[in-house]
Amino acid sequence: MKKNETKKNDWKERLNVVYSTNPDYQYETPDREEAATLPPAQQKLRVQLDRKNRGGKIVTLVTGFTGTDDDLRTLGRLLKSKCGVGGSAKDGEIMVQGDCKEKIATLLRAEGYTNTK
Repeated sequence: MKKNETKKNDWKERLNVVYSTNPDYQYETPDREEAATLPPAQQKLRVQLDRKNRGGKIVTLVTGFTGTDDDLRTLGRLLKSKCGVGGSAKDGEIMVQGDCKEKIATLLRAEGYTNTK
């Protein structure tokens, strides 16, 4: 599929057009550019505990990651596997289930993320 062709389920990404009778009309879609991943020493990560909107369950949040979604998922996968728990990595933050704040901070420093709080 070419870049300008539309998918059948792309209605959420169409800008400012509800319906067009013109068969040759091309819908505009927003261009998403991912930020380049900064080196670990330049990342300013924040590790914190959170229990908001989670039914009282505690999760450890790692926020402040600047980079591509693939690099974020890779770092999230590493942290979850080292802690032996589940979680997710999306929208610039990594969520790890449970209270793993100290362990994650130690792991991040070992990986070269020196600006970790």
